[in-house]
Amino acid sequence: MKVTPTVLPEVLLVEPKVFGDTRGFFFESWNEQSFAAAGITARFVQDNHSRSARNVLRGLHYQIQQPQGKLVRVLAGEIFDVVVDIRRSSPQFGRWTGVNLSAESNASLWVPTGFAHGFCVISEFAEVLYKTTDFYAPEYERSIFWNDPDIGIVWPLSGPPVLSAKDVGAVRLCDAELFT
Repeated sequence: MKVTPTVLPEVLLVEPKVFGDTRGFFFESWNEQSFAAAGITARFVQDNHSRSARNVLRGLHYQIQQPQGKLVRVLAGEIFDVVVDIRRSSPQFGRWTGVNLSAESNASLWVPTGFAHGFCVISEFAEVLYKTTDFYAPEYERSIFWNDPDIGIVWPLSGPPVLSAKDVGAVRLCDAELFT
């Protein structure tokens, strides 16, 4: 397994060793020992699976209490996955990183607590699976506006984004409830 820090050093791109032959392929998408050796010592309590069409944009989401670390992987299609550092005390506060994740690459992205997360679908559709370190708690869920000019994310959209009502009503980073 190859682990590469992104421009936000705590956010890690994880590329598994894939074993393939004429029958197909095999890889370990989660191995507690291997991930711990790479610095990811998470205990996962919930798996989430979504399917979305092209230009669906989900995010930027986080939970202010019961924060969730996430290990994100694409099962079908391709997404542009984005992480924003929303820890006020961080030297990277307000900075973002984005990576393409696809079913073809089999790579995962580790999103630690203290970061907002979102993605847009850049293929016809995408199925995304992510493991979380804490349970979903809607009363603590927050959303930062996907197009906040103070963050400046460059989304590779091929048209207007398709947003949920929650994401349409998101707030700007400067007005958001954040981590210290």
